[in-house]
Amino acid sequence: MSLRFIFGLLLPFFGTTLGSAGVYLTRKRKANSKDASLSGFAAGVMMAASVWSLIIPAVEMSAHLGFFAFLPMLIGLWAGIFFFIVTEKPLSALAKRHNSGKLNFFLAVVLHNIPEGMAVGVAFAMALEKGSGGLFLSALMLSCGMALQNIPEGAIISLPLADRGMSRTKAFVFGSLSGLVEPLAAFTTLAFSSAASALLPYLLGFAAGAMIYVSVAELLPEAKGLYGVLWYCMGFSIMMVLDVALG
Repeated sequence: MSLRFIFGLLLPFFGTTLGSAGVYLTRKRKANSKDASLSGFAAGVMMAASVWSLIIPAVEMSAHLGFFAFLPMLIGLWAGIFFFIVTEKPLSALAKRHNSGKLNFFLAVVLHNIPEGMAVGVAFAMALEKGSGGLFLSALMLSCGMALQNIPEGAIISLPLADRGMSRTKAFVFGSLSGLVEPLAAFTTLAFSSAASALLPYLLGFAAGAMIYVSVAELLPEAKGLYGVLWYCMGFSIMMVLDVALG
């Protein structure tokens, strides 16, 4: 595999890292001083990503099922929801032990990045198999779109961690790590492309269910007041534009 393929597979991770680096460009704020705005923005980003990055592509991948094209996505969606229902208590206990109220959110972003990485891997696998420059360019554009939409995702993990007393460097590392699973999933999918492509609609639905559950259960309750609502709409709008224009 050439360097251009490796670079294309790593692009989404670079986007997450760039967003996480935003923690070095902001002043440290008092904890909870802007939680409503940040939580609203994060929830909007996750909701839009769930619809345009995950649910719609999952349905499109199952178009051959005709009327039941929604079924793989729906099965994955509820699997993701029930996953967090079952694991919420142990995750909350673990979060308290490590003094982190955003562990569920971090895990949801990680789960969301897995199928996104798989989608990039499938795109590059098709380009590699066909030896087509056009397919490679299409896969590269998909990877660029993922990288751009990962910028706000990296920021909405690292910034709250820094606000809660974590050092900027640790917050940056945690934000970057949330995106590390994306190239790992992409490389794995590239190696096992035939099997992974069949599971992709279910995994996209699973990630969407996880993100929707965490958005409603963890973030929206903190997005109170006018600023929380406005920042929710802003996050939703930005991620929607990135997904539609570049995804």
